[in-house]
Amino acid sequence: MTPFAPYASDPAQSRGRRISEPRALPRDEHQRDRDRVVHCTAFRRLVYKTQVFINHEGDLFRTRLTHSLEVAQLGRSIARVLALNEDLVEAIALAHDLGHTPFGHAGQDALDDCMKPHGGFEHNLQSLRVVDVLEQRYPRFDGLNLTLETREGILKRCPVAVARKMAAEEPNGPARRIVGGEQPSLEAQVANLADEIAYNAHDIDDGLRSGLLTMQQLEGVPLFASHCRAALAEHQHLRDTPERRLLAETLRRMLSAQVADVIAATTANLQARAPVDAQAVHGLPALVEFTPQMREQVTALKRFLFSSLYRHPQVMNTTAQARDVVRTLFAAYADAPRQLPDEHCLAHEQIGLRAVADYIAGMTDRFASREYTRLTARPAFEGS
Repeated sequence: MTPFAPYASDPAQSRGRRISEPRALPRDEHQRDRDRVVHCTAFRRLVYKTQVFINHEGDLFRTRLTHSLEVAQLGRSIARVLALNEDLVEAIALAHDLGHTPFGHAGQDALDDCMKPHGGFEHNLQSLRVVDVLEQRYPRFDGLNLTLETREGILKRCPVAVARKMAAEEPNGPARRIVGGEQPSLEAQVANLADEIAYNAHDIDDGLRSGLLTMQQLEGVPLFASHCRAALAEHQHLRDTPERRLLAETLRRMLSAQVADVIAATTANLQARAPVDAQAVHGLPALVEFTPQMREQVTALKRFLFSSLYRHPQVMNTTAQARDVVRTLFAAYADAPRQLPDEHCLAHEQIGLRAVADYIAGMTDRFASREYTRLTARPAFEGS
C-alpha cells in the first residue's frame, strides 16, 4: 500500500465517532465506514432509484447505485495517484446519494416544495440524516455511527443558517466547516469532483441510449467531439461498427482525460499551497479541481445536457408526472398519517411531517409508483 501523503486523512488520526467504539481490526476506521455503508438498507435501495430516467423506462439506464459505484471507482483512481486515503474517498462516494428521493431531482424538488414550511428538504442533509439517524442496525445507537471525516464528506453543502443550527447541536460536527467557510478534506473534494465527472459521462450514455440525444448533436460539444475524432483517427474501423462501440471508446477517453486533468491541476495546487497536514487543508481554497481549460469544456458539456437532455420535452413530461407522484404521496400521508407503516407513524407523532419526508425519501421509484396507485387507483406514469 502506498503511504499516505502528509495532507491526506490518516485513519489512525481520525477525529472519531459520535459514540466511541472499540477498533475492528484488521480494518481501519474508514474501511469500517465503507463497509457499514455497503451493508446498510439505504444503499441497497439505490438500485431502484434513478437519475434522469425513471425506473420503468428501461433496465440499462444508470441507477443511483451504479452511479455511486462509478463515482467510487473514479475517486479511488484519483486518490491513489495523489497518495490520499482511498477508503475514505470510497466511503464518501458510496454514501453521497443515500438521501436522494425517488425520481431523481424531480422528486427532490417536489419534496422540498412540500416541506418548505417545515424546514425544506435537501438531499445532502438527508444523506447525513440517513447515516446519523434513520438506519437502524446496531443495538447501541441509531444510524451508522460513521467517523467525522466521512460525515463531513457526505454533507457536501447546506445553507449556512442550517449549518449554524447543526453546529450548535454538535459543535465539533460536520457542519462546523461550513459555518467557518472552510473546505472539507481532500478526500471529500475528490469524491465531489468524481461525482461530477461520472454523471456528465453517464448522462451522455443514457441520453443516447434513450434516443433523446444523437451523436450528431454531440459533435458540437468540444469535450465529446475531440475524443470522438481521436478515437476514429486511431480506430478507423469504428466508422463501420455499431455506434455503441464508438460511444464507449469516446466516453472512456473523456473520463481518462478528465481524471488526468484533475490529477495534474491538483498536484500543481498542492505544490503551490504545500499544506503540511490534513488540518491545514481546511483553511485553504479548494485544491482538487480541473484546469481552467478543462473546466470550460466541462461547463459547455453541462450546458448542452441541460438544454438538450434535462429540458427535453419527453424528460420534462416524465419529471412533471414524478413531481405529481411525490406531492400526492406527501399530501396523503400528511392528511392521514395512519397510512404510514407503524414505525413511521410513531415517528410522525414525535417529529411531525419530517417523518413523512423521511418515508418518501427512502422510497424506490417503483415502490413510490405502487403507493401512488394504491392511494389513487391510477397509474403513476402514462403508459407504465
